[in-house]
Amino acid sequence: MHITGDHAELVVGGRLDVRSAADARLALHRAVDAGEGDLVLDLSGLDAWDATGLGVIMGAHRRAGRLGRRLVLRDVPPRMHRVLVAARLHRILTIAS
Repeated sequence: MHITGDHAELVVGGRLDVRSAADARLALHRAVDAGEGDLVLDLSGLDAWDATGLGVIMGAHRRAGRLGRRLVLRDVPPRMHRVLVAARLHRILTIAS
């Protein structure tokens, strides 16, 4: 898993899973804490995620909300978008095309 970017936009690639969750959580929390307005997560390079990785995304979403920010998922791969719909998380998270 790799995350690049700044406090306004991050590009997430590789696998977001139990092995990468701690590093991803730290990177996302730093970005949320450092900026203002929307934080865009570009997921176009994400190969896969597991429940732990999805939990990291949800945690960042909650943290952003507490700080008056909005987490926006962009370019979610179709397979992962189906997971969000099945879990009804597409109703909670902001997903941009």
